[in-house]
Amino acid sequence: QVQLVESGGGLVQAGGSLRLSCAASGGTFRSYVMGWFRQAPGKERELVGSITWSGSGAYYADSVKGRFTISRDNAKNTVSLQMNSLKPEDTAVYRCAADPNSITRATMMPRFLGQGTQVTVSS
Repeated sequence: QVQLVESGGGLVQAGGSLRLSCAASGGTFRSYVMGWFRQAPGKERELVGSITWSGSGAYYADSVKGRFTISRDNAKNTVSLQMNSLKPEDTAVYRCAADPNSITRATMMPRFLGQGTQVTVSS
């Protein structure tokens, strides 16, 4: 059983930056593809992006491409989401995810999902 704990959320003005972190425990971190989902009130869940086991490859949603960067540290069992040029529409609860196979669709249910951290971007 893998536990995922997110941190780093908060309130930021449009154009600002935030860095989210996710600490994993209870499993072999390098065995999992890691990803970030987000969901705003009244909206469907969106897959923000994911990163491969080694960190050599990453996928990003078109809505965040060029602004967000996912990275992972397999020695520290952490995955991060650097968010730059934030927009009000980025406001959502961001949840860290882990799956042994892949994280490629918003509608999938990853093997493990964190509780989430709130990101609020004011205009």
